[in-house]
Amino acid sequence: EIVRGPSSVAYGNGAMGGVIHLLLDTATPTAGAFHGAADARASFASADLGDIPFYNADLTAKPASVVRVLAQMGAADAFVFACPEYNYSLAPALKNILDWASRKPENALISGKTASIMGAGGGMGTSRSQYHLRQVCVFLNLHLLNRPEVFSNAFAGAFDADGNLTDAKIATLVGEQMHALAHWTRRIKG
Repeated sequence: EIVRGPSSVAYGNGAMGGVIHLLLDTATPTAGAFHGAADARASFASADLGDIPFYNADLTAKPASVVRVLAQMGAADAFVFACPEYNYSLAPALKNILDWASRKPENALISGKTASIMGAGGGMGTSRSQYHLRQVCVFLNLHLLNRPEVFSNAFAGAFDADGNLTDAKIATLVGEQMHALAHWTRRIKG
């Protein structure tokens, strides 16, 4: 993963000319790769998906961890999904928080917001999980950024022993994607 950990969600908040805040999984050692990647009107925060329980429609009250992350997502203008790949698909923790978020009436929490996807893994660098996540995002009515795509082979020297991104080419792609997402978000919000 470009951002390592079980999965990551990033979000943005702000008016057309306002600040976009990106949210990353707190278990992610490479979150620093995003700092400085977006324009000056972007800032970064973290969210921990590790304590989010499996979605359960029978619960009458949402657990505090779910309420916390849903509040962060609700305040967002845009999302960046750092998507690992498990069995040719997206990480269960990422799918799980999207399931929780989509249960608001009319999918009001996330519908119509912009998003981008990136990841690093073996072989094809999470391309299969990213394409699967794109299918989920279509159903959720997220406006996905198409380019630039960010795929990285996590085992080809792009990261140091602590999981920090060291590959200049991938770091440039991350920066380009953050700039494109900021522009895309401002354009969609009109």
